[in-house]
Amino acid sequence: MMPTIAEKIFASHCEESKVDAGQIVNADVDVIMMHEMLGMRVADTYEELSLDKVTYPDRVVVLLDHWTPANSIDVAIVHKTTRDFVKKYCIKNWLGMTEGICHQVIPEKGFAWPGALIVGTDSHTCTYGAFGAFSTGIGSTDAAVLLAEGKLWFKVPESFKINLRGEIPSYIAGKDIILKLITEIGIDGATYQSVEFHGEAIKSLSIDSRMTISNMAIEMGGKAGIIEPDEVTLQWLKGRVMREFNVVRADPDANYSAELELDVNALDPQVAKPHSPGNAVSVGNIQGIKFDQGFIGSCTNGRLEDLRIAAKILKNQKISKNVRLIITPASKEIYLQALKENLINIFIDAGAIVTHPTCGVCLGIFGTLAPGEVSLSTSNRNFIGRQGSRDAKIYLAAPATVAASALKGIITDPREFL
Repeated sequence: MMPTIAEKIFASHCEESKVDAGQIVNADVDVIMMHEMLGMRVADTYEELSLDKVTYPDRVVVLLDHWTPANSIDVAIVHKTTRDFVKKYCIKNWLGMTEGICHQVIPEKGFAWPGALIVGTDSHTCTYGAFGAFSTGIGSTDAAVLLAEGKLWFKVPESFKINLRGEIPSYIAGKDIILKLITEIGIDGATYQSVEFHGEAIKSLSIDSRMTISNMAIEMGGKAGIIEPDEVTLQWLKGRVMREFNVVRADPDANYSAELELDVNALDPQVAKPHSPGNAVSVGNIQGIKFDQGFIGSCTNGRLEDLRIAAKILKNQKISKNVRLIITPASKEIYLQALKENLINIFIDAGAIVTHPTCGVCLGIFGTLAPGEVSLSTSNRNFIGRQGSRDAKIYLAAPATVAASALKGIITDPREFL
């Protein structure tokens, strides 16, 4: 059997000429990303296990993004514990709390590259698969042991191949595609598998949309979501990644546990109904549903492409008096570029609230939903209680759909405004 991308990456990180799906390996990890989880759990686990060293501090990247700035004494303690750990163990790559959301910032700062093996204390670490890396989330105990030992054991996953064919309509974004795929495959249809995205359609997507697709691989149970690098990838990474790397590609006859093909030619904008990302339907099936709050942002959809399409729809318009719209750029880099392009002014003139880059709204830390309220959100999860009250409802959609809907106060097909 010829190897997949995941199998090749694991082989190169455990000094094996070849590994097979199901094999247990002890692998070197290139990057360890941690956010508030370091101060919440990893630091305590370090103490409990009597660990006293970080083997490769230069491989560790730490930042704060979920509760920023601190909104309670408990959170302030988490932040202080994180800073103290970084200082004690001489963690080189400390990014503080001003850069933005981890899954946008890590690639921006050059910590994701083709062929890399990356882990993070967050389930959406799979985002970096958009650059041809194998990246996945781990728990606090695994993170603590990895920091101390420099290696981590993995079970090499099987690989699930998705082929996207056809020409993507101009009104379709990566979010529409991944919501459709999750619904087709099921929320556990790719459990502990490395999901590989192939086909001419995937190659026509921007890096922003590719990151959205890889980001939500976990929502179908995936261990990773990998897109084979191409010239678009390499151009985006140019000037960011300052190390040498080798692009890893699957062999033409690689062995996959399953394969799925999706024709995107006639795909409609998608909306995932409560309470699952795998509950998507065409927007036309639920047009007219009232909602209270719109949200454009998160590690899934707070990128420049997302802000530009929202601004195109909102320019010289006013948000419905019956809804509130919150917009969160995913990083400082994106925020500054949005300022240069006058996007922030467009949002404010339309009546939106623009926040600093943070995970806050996605988690209901602010922008919290009251009982009975309905959210239309570009985030990645619409579980019960995700954005506030357990009696609230969350619909998931692409930025164009949220922006168009905010103008009318009801779920709306964005093609009306494009």
